[in-house]
Amino acid sequence: MIKKKSSFLTFIFSMLPGGGQMYMGFMKEGLSLLSACALIIFLGSWLNISPIMFVLPVIWFYSFFDAMNKMSLTQEQLEKLEDKYLFQIDKLPSINPNLFSKYKLYIALLLIFVGLSILWNNMLNVISAFLPGYMVNVLYRISDRVPQLIVSLFIIYVGIKLISGKKEELKSEKDFQPQDDTVHDVVIQEIEIKDNAEEI
Repeated sequence: MIKKKSSFLTFIFSMLPGGGQMYMGFMKEGLSLLSACALIIFLGSWLNISPIMFVLPVIWFYSFFDAMNKMSLTQEQLEKLEDKYLFQIDKLPSINPNLFSKYKLYIALLLIFVGLSILWNNMLNVISAFLPGYMVNVLYRISDRVPQLIVSLFIIYVGIKLISGKKEELKSEKDFQPQDDTVHDVVIQEIEIKDNAEEI
C-alpha cells in the first residue's frame, strides 16, 4: 500500500536504487530500478565491459531524487500516483506469441554463446594446471576479450541495420511523395478546363 512514511527511513532506503520507492509502496517502480542496476553490474562484470558502469550513477540519481520528491508529496498526492514498471514489464502478457519464433535464431545464438562461455571458463580452470604459465596467461586474456569482441560486433551490426533501415524508410517516403511540378501542372490544367467551359 502506498502511503506517506518516515522521512528519515525513506532517505536511508533511497541510498539503494529502488529502495526508497519500495519502502513507500511503489514495488514495481523500485523493482525496475533495482533490476536495472543489477543487470548493468552483471553485464559489466561478466562481459568485462567497464564503460557500461557509467550508467549506474544516472540510475542512482534518478532513483534517489524520485524517492525524495515522492516523500515531499502529501498522502492524497501519493495515492494518485500509479505504481508501474519503468520498462513496461506489465505489458509482457500481451506480447505476440510469434515473437519468440521470429527471433528464435538470435535467442539460440545467445544461449549458445552463454553456454560456451561458461563451459570455456570451467575448462580453463581445469586445464590451467597442466599448461605453462605464459600459455595460461594468454588463454585468460583471450577469454576476457572474446565477450567484448562479440558484443562490439553485435552493436556494429545493429547500428548498420538501423542505418540501412532508415535509408530504406526515407527512400520509400520519397517515392510516395508527389512531385511539386506534377501537382502544379494538374492544377493549371484544371483551371484551363474550367475557363474553357465558362467560355462555351
